Amino acid sequence: MLFKNNCSVENETQIKVLIHLKKIQPCMKLIAVLILLCMLTGTAAAITLPQVVSFSQPAVTGVKPVASFEGGQRFAAGDYPVIVLSGSFRQMGRQYGSLMKTELNEEYAFLLDTLAKRGYTQQQVREIGRDTTAFYPQRLKEVFIGMSETSGLTPDDIAVLYYGGILYLVAPPVPLSCSYLATWGNYTTDGSVVVSRNWDLDDHVLPFTKWYVLAVYRPTDGSNGVATWGPAGMRPETLMNSKGLFIADDNSGIGSGDLAGENRPDLIMEFFRFMLDYSDLKGLDAGIRGASADGSWIVDVAGPDQAYVYEKMTNKTRLRTGSGVIAAANHFADPAWNFTTAPPEHSLSRQNNLLRQAAEAKGSIDAQKMMQIRDVCLENGGATFCHSELFGEKYSSNHQVVFMPKSKTLWIKTMDKDWQKVELAHLFGR
Repeated sequence: MLFKNNCSVENETQIKVLIHLKKIQPCMKLIAVLILLCMLTGTAAAITLPQVVSFSQPAVTGVKPVASFEGGQRFAAGDYPVIVLSGSFRQMGRQYGSLMKTELNEEYAFLLDTLAKRGYTQQQVREIGRDTTAFYPQRLKEVFIGMSETSGLTPDDIAVLYYGGILYLVAPPVPLSCSYLATWGNYTTDGSVVVSRNWDLDDHVLPFTKWYVLAVYRPTDGSNGVATWGPAGMRPETLMNSKGLFIADDNSGIGSGDLAGENRPDLIMEFFRFMLDYSDLKGLDAGIRGASADGSWIVDVAGPDQAYVYEKMTNKTRLRTGSGVIAAANHFADPAWNFTTAPPEHSLSRQNNLLRQAAEAKGSIDAQKMMQIRDVCLENGGATFCHSELFGEKYSSNHQVVFMPKSKTLWIKTMDKDWQKVELAHLFGR
């Protein structure tokens, strides 16, 4: 996937107060006591308690208020929880930990139990958590600290949960999956960009859909607002920001043949930083190209006017786009790579299915049409796994999104549930 409040007062300060009170005339004593006690209490609280600020709340529609904590809010959007967090990164972490306490603890217990059955002790798991945070940016560590203060989990537990999906998937190995389709120009009804993404894994991962949350971060340090969609506390792989940028990933077919021979940050972890820091595709392009990947990845990107696919190895990055349409699955499609090996099973067919479906719907694609495209199962000529029999296991599109960057309108879905519309622009409050 630390700090205790202490409201004690120094004895020396108390003595000085009592001496001062004895010098005050009897008729003024009660007033002076009240004033000085208020000052003393306020001073102690200011020194030891996390600052709680009154934040401006976003105007929201289509979601139901559920709970609030220190300026953070929890809503229900259909079957899905939505949390809106405001303040410093530690404050947002505190809000996250409180508003999603039940889900975070259930998810951590499930992960710990699963890893225990594979021979890991809790101490070993926590050591992994400490090791994995070595390359995490400080802003993310601040979120972890805040979450630990209100969730009942330790910072090491939170770190394990953040990386938990990877730990969970280490055994058994998971074949390649996930896909991306974006359209714009003469493919869409009004020329605007319509983005879609599937996060596909085997059905062993389906229990995590119980703990999904759409988390909206509204930092007060000047960074962009960021929305993440995924299991609570877990490393997000589908993100949007308040400037209308979108980023996600697909596993690549290069596999273990291209791994960095040195310590590098996890590229997917960097997505959160990219969304905080970059406000247009030009800046995001520089960030993606400038990041040295820890392994081979396919990075899916879109903004209000364009969409791209980055095919990124540890030592080289190639960019693909299209004339109104682009798709990706799990192989590097740029012919300049000049690979001689065949794409992973089902990768080429899923990418071709998406391109064919987009061509058949050319000129009529809006969010509703894109959801219809994404609802077509692999067995029926689509790209979505619907408990599909593959590689001796059942596979599903654990989560899906359709996003309109210009209006910042989002549709979210987990396997076997309905699509849900969320107006991110209102939640960002920008």
